[in-house]
Amino acid sequence: MAREKPPGLINWKSVKFYCLTGSKLSVSPLRPFLLAALLLATPATAQDQPNLTIYTYDAFAADWGPGPLLKSGFEASCGCTVTFVAVNSSIAALRRVQLEGEATKADIVLGLDTSFAAGARATGLFAVHGLDLSGLALPVDWADPDFVPFDYGWFAFVYNRETLPSPPASFEALAGVDGLKIIIEDPRADTPGLGLVLWVKAAYGEHAAEIWTALAPHIVTVTQSWSAAYSLFLAGEADMVLSYTTSPSYHLIAEGDRRFAAARFREGHYLQVEIAAVLASSPHPDLARKFLAYLVSPEGQATIPTTNWMFPVNPKVTLPQGFATPLTPEATLLIDPTTVEANQRAWIGEMLDAIQ
Repeated sequence: MAREKPPGLINWKSVKFYCLTGSKLSVSPLRPFLLAALLLATPATAQDQPNLTIYTYDAFAADWGPGPLLKSGFEASCGCTVTFVAVNSSIAALRRVQLEGEATKADIVLGLDTSFAAGARATGLFAVHGLDLSGLALPVDWADPDFVPFDYGWFAFVYNRETLPSPPASFEALAGVDGLKIIIEDPRADTPGLGLVLWVKAAYGEHAAEIWTALAPHIVTVTQSWSAAYSLFLAGEADMVLSYTTSPSYHLIAEGDRRFAAARFREGHYLQVEIAAVLASSPHPDLARKFLAYLVSPEGQATIPTTNWMFPVNPKVTLPQGFATPLTPEATLLIDPTTVEANQRAWIGEMLDAIQ
């Protein structure tokens, strides 16, 4: 079948404009003005629309992540195109922006967490968001002028109930199980990896190095991203993987699989708050701020629980049946971002020295 011309396209060479002069038709001298009017009335094409570029981690932008839903939802009213640029971790997204400097095409970096907030701010790359976040609900108070929180969760070791019916309930217990294998993420490359370093430090303080030494024989591999670590775990390469208390919710709700659970540790669990920020060099700063406002709106937040499998920050969102419940304040561990920035290199070094 011959392809038809798309509607709305006109062959201008074949168009003539006529007007009545008495009983005759003649070519109108108004043709240039009518042409201009028709051109102005033609709807804007995608090429005419601004492109909002967002750097984020691969799982967020994946087909099964929140990225596609947020893209379609925001594009429905923004008169723009949203483009997610995915790298293997949010830390890699920040590093890319740092390398590109003011020449970057990015408008937003999305997916860093509180552990990197102070360091990210120190780069001078980010602008004040100017949003009213007083209606959001998080386990901690939030009044940051640059970073907008969009979800939160607690780190945990996830396991399979069938293969590990009696999971350890502390780091010390984990280290004491002969032959137990775990997979963790690199703290230099991925936020969960750094989260684990901070979890151990918050729980054990000056004895953290001893815990790492005890854990070392159990670490099968240290991956560059959460996605890689979790995939290896699901492939049966380890008994436990560093993930989140909410990870089993995915298996239960999306797959109907009740085998997976998150081990609850007596020391408590370290909190992660994921954040997004507008770049000071953004070509579209107003549009970027509108996207962040949409991200924390009830509509935007409704995508989070069953795509990113984290807790939403907007209290108007109802969690689906079977979703994990938030931990109590007594079980929450968190180190001030400024303290993290001042000490993270030393703490990461402490961990690497112990496990290598």
